[in-house]
Amino acid sequence: MHETKGLLDRIKHHDKLSITVNEDCRIYLPEDVLQKLLQPHKLAFYYFVFMDQGSATYTVDLEDIAVSDGQMVFGLPNQIFINSPHNTSNHYSHLGFDESTLALLPRSYPFLVNPLQLNRITFDPDAQQRVKGVFANLFQLLHSSGKPRNSEIILAHLNVLLTEFNSAYFEQSAPETVANPKLSKYVAFKLAVETHLTEQHDVHTIAEKLAMTTSSLYGVVKEFSGVSPKEWITNRLMLEAQRKLQYESLSVKELAYELGFNDPDYFSRLFKKSTGKSVSAFLADLRDLSSQ
Repeated sequence: MHETKGLLDRIKHHDKLSITVNEDCRIYLPEDVLQKLLQPHKLAFYYFVFMDQGSATYTVDLEDIAVSDGQMVFGLPNQIFINSPHNTSNHYSHLGFDESTLALLPRSYPFLVNPLQLNRITFDPDAQQRVKGVFANLFQLLHSSGKPRNSEIILAHLNVLLTEFNSAYFEQSAPETVANPKLSKYVAFKLAVETHLTEQHDVHTIAEKLAMTTSSLYGVVKEFSGVSPKEWITNRLMLEAQRKLQYESLSVKELAYELGFNDPDYFSRLFKKSTGKSVSAFLADLRDLSSQ
C-alpha cells in the first residue's frame, strides 16, 4: 500500500493553500504520482471525485463504489482509496485538500466524519448544476494565468462546495436527519473514537466527555448506526485490522498491539466474530484473490 503523506504538496495548485482541483485530468500529474494514485493508497488528505457525466468504480476501504451522472465518491484521511483509471468519455472533477486548509473555513461540515457510513453522495439535478458551476469557477481561479490567486475567494468557493456536499449527504438518506439534534452527538462520538482509535475506549468515559449518560449515548449511536457504542468501536477497530492485513505484513500479535489490544488471543476472537473468518483464513483469501 502506498502512503500519501506529503503527496498533496507535490500536486497542490496554490502557493499558500494545500488544495488541488482538476477537471478530466487536464492538469498534468507526475508519472510516479499518477501510478501511486491508481494503486491502493492511504489518504493523508480529503479527496473527492464528482462525476458530472459518465460512470466509474472506485474502491474505499475494500468496498467498490460505482458512481454515475450527478454522483460523487469521497475518501477521508486514513481511508484506503483506489481511483478508477482515466476514461476520456467521462466528465468529472477532482478535489483534494488537507486539514490546514479545512481549518481556514468558517464552519464545520458534519459529513466529513461520515456519520452515516456513506462514501457516495447523490445530487439532485439542481444541486448537480450548482456543484458543477462551483467546480468550474474553482478550476478557473486556480489555473488561470496572469492573475493573482486570491486565497479568500478560493476559500469562499470551497466553503460553498462543502456546504452543498454536506446538505446532499444527509438529504439523500433521510431529510429529517439534517435537523436532528442528536446528530451532533453522534458526530462527536465518532470524533472521540477516531481521535484516539488505538486506545481501548470505555463507553462510560466517552459519554462523560460528551456530557451524556451511557444510556442516552447508547440511544444516539443505536439510532444512527444500528449498533451499540461498544459494537461500533469494535467494528471500527476490525475494519482497521482488515485494512492493515491487506496492505501490511504483520503477525497477529503485532496487529493486536498496533490496535491497542494487550491480549492477541482476545483480538483474534473479536476478529473472527466480526468478519466470520480467522486472521489466517482472511489472509489466505487475500492471497487467493491476488493470484487470480
